[in-house]
Amino acid sequence: MTKKSIAIADAPAPVGPYSQGIVANGFLYTAGFGPQDPQTGEIADNVGDQTRQVLRNIRAVLQAHGADMDDVVKSTVHLEHLHRDFDEYNRAYAEFFTEPFPVRTTVGSTLADILVEIDVVVALDQ
Repeated sequence: MTKKSIAIADAPAPVGPYSQGIVANGFLYTAGFGPQDPQTGEIADNVGDQTRQVLRNIRAVLQAHGADMDDVVKSTVHLEHLHRDFDEYNRAYAEFFTEPFPVRTTVGSTLADILVEIDVVVALDQ
C-alpha cells in the first residue's frame, strides 16, 4: 500500500507527528481539525462559527487533492459541550453538505480550549 501525505498552508499546521491528510487505497482521511483560522490563528467564541471554520479547514485539504465536501462519506465530530451546543453545531454543519449526507458520529469529548473538532473520510474517484 502506498500513502500520500497532504500538507497545505490553507489549513492549520499540525502541532505533532501527524499529517493534515493522507490518501491511501482510494480514500482521503483528514486529521481532526480544530477551529483555528490558518492565517491568523484566531478562534471564534461560539460553536457555530467554530464549526464553520473547522469545515473550511477540512474543505481546503480536500480541494488540495481535487475533492470536495460532496465526496465526504464519513465524519467524526467531537463537541466539548454535546448537549448544550449540538443544535447550533448541527445547523452550521448542515451548511456544508448536501444529500445524500455523509454518515456521522458525534460525541462529547474533553477538548483543549476549543468547542469542536472534526475529521472526515472521503471516497476518491478511481
